[in-house]
Amino acid sequence: MDFHDIRFPTSLSFGAVGGPERRTEIVTLTNGHEERNTPWQHSRRRYDAGTGLQTLDDIEELISFFEARGGQMAGFRWKDWSDHKSCMPSKVPDFEDQVIGTGDGETTSFQLIKTYVSGAHSYVRPIKKPVLGKVSLGLAGERQVEGTHYSVDTTVGLVTFSDAPMAGTLVSAGFEFDVPVRFDTDRIQSSMSRFRAGEVPDVPVIEVRV
Repeated sequence: MDFHDIRFPTSLSFGAVGGPERRTEIVTLTNGHEERNTPWQHSRRRYDAGTGLQTLDDIEELISFFEARGGQMAGFRWKDWSDHKSCMPSKVPDFEDQVIGTGDGETTSFQLIKTYVSGAHSYVRPIKKPVLGKVSLGLAGERQVEGTHYSVDTTVGLVTFSDAPMAGTLVSAGFEFDVPVRFDTDRIQSSMSRFRAGEVPDVPVIEVRV
């Protein structure tokens, strides 16, 4: 899959609408009860980039970005302002935010993840596009030093320790991250007169698996 490691302009994504989507297959039985199943292990996010446009200059910037990606051809990074940290949006990411694994004395690489908890249930989301310079790691509650103790692959969300964490050692992380997406259209329709009147183009963006 063609993916450009560039972020959609944050000034345009700030006003965008969107969020996670699930796919649930529901069968209603003759007795009125339901059977519910899903073919998706992970949710998929959709956004409308058009709602973030405020000026005609914004449209020009959007079109330039769209053309450089070849429409739907190339994926890119998207900042979801409502969910882009390992912690609550009002907090600053800390290396103890998320437990991403437990050492076994042999494994050196760990996938960044974010766990969503509600009541007795939880969902673990793989984080594939962390932001460069915004990842911090800890071992057993002690902060580690990037470049000395570990490295980060921001293209796939893997962190690799120089030495394998000892067996039973909790591996934790704090980070900011982007969502890998692509345009969900090969056409941008805009009108200067309509835009001045308050209408904005529909610019669908959809998450891609990487």
